[in-house]
Amino acid sequence: MSQAPPLPTAGGKPKKPASQRIPIIAEPFVSERARKTLDIVEKFVEEECIPADPIYAQQLGHGDERWESHPFIIDELKKRARELGIWNMFLPKNHYSNLAEYDSSGGAGGFTNLEYGLMAELLGRSRTASEATNCAAPDTGNMEVIARYGTHEQKAKWLRPLLNGDIRSGFLMTEPDKASSDGRNISLSIKQEGDSLILNGSKWWSSGAGDDRCKIFIVMGKDANVREGEAGYGRQSMVLVPADTPGLVVHRMLSVYGYDDAPHGHGHITFANVRVPASNLLLGHGRGNEIMQGRLGPGRIHHAMRSIGAAEVAVEWLIARLNDERKIPFGKPLREHGVLLEWVARSRLEIDAARLIVLNASIKIDSSDAKGALVEIAEAKILVPQMALDVIDRAVQAHGAMGVCQDTPLASSWAHIRTLRIADGPDEVHLNQLGRRETRARAQECIGRIEEWKARTADLMKKYGIEEKQLGGSKVQGFAKAKL
Repeated sequence: MSQAPPLPTAGGKPKKPASQRIPIIAEPFVSERARKTLDIVEKFVEEECIPADPIYAQQLGHGDERWESHPFIIDELKKRARELGIWNMFLPKNHYSNLAEYDSSGGAGGFTNLEYGLMAELLGRSRTASEATNCAAPDTGNMEVIARYGTHEQKAKWLRPLLNGDIRSGFLMTEPDKASSDGRNISLSIKQEGDSLILNGSKWWSSGAGDDRCKIFIVMGKDANVREGEAGYGRQSMVLVPADTPGLVVHRMLSVYGYDDAPHGHGHITFANVRVPASNLLLGHGRGNEIMQGRLGPGRIHHAMRSIGAAEVAVEWLIARLNDERKIPFGKPLREHGVLLEWVARSRLEIDAARLIVLNASIKIDSSDAKGALVEIAEAKILVPQMALDVIDRAVQAHGAMGVCQDTPLASSWAHIRTLRIADGPDEVHLNQLGRRETRARAQECIGRIEEWKARTADLMKKYGIEEKQLGGSKVQGFAKAKL
């Protein structure tokens, strides 16, 4: 393999290309094609996307026009990404070969979850990089859903323009008056009447609802076609709903700690007798949770690796701040204040440990599927956002007042990653499920092992003449007096 040139730096030792920084435990699972793509992605993100991020923000404009304006620099970045062959990289290896007739974009899919995870970390370093490569949420998850579960007609109508980047999409699950962390509570009604499906209810945190490029929603609701007696997670279905369907009204856009994510955004939407063809149903009646589990597993890995990329950027800002010669508090540079050096060290430890957790989950998905990697995915989903928040917060603190304003990417990065502790299921739900699963699976094993240890210890005590004494109702081990 021809080695990519080191990335330039403003002094000091050049950084090795991404292909040479793959953690050693992951190296055997990364193909030569993926290594070459990693280096191309990194160079594109570092040299073209990150410098373009502030331009994107300026071209977005102000006020209501922000929802109608589309920064033209993103179109230039998209054109460049397609020229470089880094487009639709998220499409997984086990589905990509079946999409040739729908993907005329010249995409670069077909990677494993591990390989794309390494690329997603690089994309997470920039605000524009994911969209520029057509790898932005919720489009990625929606395209995977249609690719895996859609009919030929659904793929032709919606997957093709999504893969080509001609349109964007939204995903609607969460409801304002329900505890949506429990999927069984989702209650937007889906009722079949003849050849139509009728939808009534409300959704919020509807990703993409503010963007006029958003042409299709995937909507999850309670299906009246499923018998009342069928409780649990078999009551929900997913439906494709065009954004211009009569009766669908976007009432307002929601902010994330003051950031509204224009022009894409998150909307509060109502459905009043929204009618779509019954052929818009995905997979079948009552199979929404099945689709959801297939969608969320890899998506959580993507979120986690992008968060690791954001945490790496925060560390770079932290180190740069510590070495700013203009900052001399209490008579010495910031880098000579021990607590700040500890922040750098802890950040390095936490990022590297979190990355291994996520790569392990990716390998597990690749070796089985998302269902077979439930524990590993949950570990990544719980651990990574909190780690990234801690690392970013240290960088914010080191920057003082500058850290909480728009002069660095830190405040915005923290606000958006904070949502990941809620999105795709709150931490508490995953902790509860992980703890319950671990306890249930290992209870008898742990009890049996401890009893076996005790029995062997008792045998050894007899062998070596050690007495077992009673004290306060509990057994303690006493040693016979040694013969000198």
